[in-house]
Amino acid sequence: MPMPELAYLSLGSNLGDRAANLRLAIERLAEAGEVKAVSSLYETEPVEFRAQPWFLNCVVALETGKQPRELLKIALAIEEAMGRQRSREKGSRTVDIDILLFGSLVMDEPGLRIPHPVMQQRRFVLEPLVEIAAEVRHPVLKKTARELLASLPGGQSVQQLAPKA
Repeated sequence: MPMPELAYLSLGSNLGDRAANLRLAIERLAEAGEVKAVSSLYETEPVEFRAQPWFLNCVVALETGKQPRELLKIALAIEEAMGRQRSREKGSRTVDIDILLFGSLVMDEPGLRIPHPVMQQRRFVLEPLVEIAAEVRHPVLKKTARELLASLPGGQSVQQLAPKA
């Protein structure tokens, strides 16, 4: 049995009951391992394709014995089971689950790149990641999540909703 690894996943939703969608997706991630931490929810402005509803985003720390490809398969199955339609790149979605980091692993394969190739450019990823794992280090850029967030230019509205109790 492989040693469990700590993975960080970014979740987002901008259709239906966004908070309920995120809660359900987090519950379903238990199939892949043990949820160790969940950030607050953040209301975020869409990036790239802007003519759509705002998102709720969060980041989850998941301790998993799965391999990265297995974890991706579970994440995609959760998205599909929750009605995710991939009709438009960066379009509206009931739920979106991205693997940000998987321990200190670096991999670049068709359909799966770890660390997430643009996580360091996304405030909606870095703010919730810093909330639960400020010192986690990007294995390629060699910077902590806190340092990556501090180096982001202004822009992109990311508003923390009530912090987790």
